[in-house]
Amino acid sequence: MRLEYFQLIDRIIDLNLNDLTIRVEANVPAESTIFEGHFPGRPLMPGVLLIESMAQASGWLIIARNKFDKMPFLAAVKEAKLRTFVTPGQALTVSAKIVHEGSGFAMTEARVAVDGKTVCNADITFRIVDFPKGEFLDNMLAVAKRISFPLETVPHG
Repeated sequence: MRLEYFQLIDRIIDLNLNDLTIRVEANVPAESTIFEGHFPGRPLMPGVLLIESMAQASGWLIIARNKFDKMPFLAAVKEAKLRTFVTPGQALTVSAKIVHEGSGFAMTEARVAVDGKTVCNADITFRIVDFPKGEFLDNMLAVAKRISFPLETVPHG
């Protein structure tokens, strides 16, 4: 996890396009400049970054579902619940399931867990647009490779 660069997904553990689910690992770094201000003497993972990690996991699921032809952009976060604190050094498991697709939108139910216990969950809506090609696609394919995205499942891989 590289918080400062909003790279919140370390590795895809499971991607199941039949069940429309994904599970990813995200390890909170032991040290980060983010924790200098959030909070001095009591470092905590910002809730907004927990929500972003769910959005990123959901996004990779949607990208896989659309085979890099469509790109999800965050449109809404509903029913977000931050249930407990996440601290530096903790290992997160982020999971998501597509629960609706259509009319240029996709909706997921997502959760973050530590040691199997839910620490955060939300319903997330995405606007789906054509996937940008060229340099953007090249960069996304490089990130996909880094996080163990199953590139063999897409024509561009």
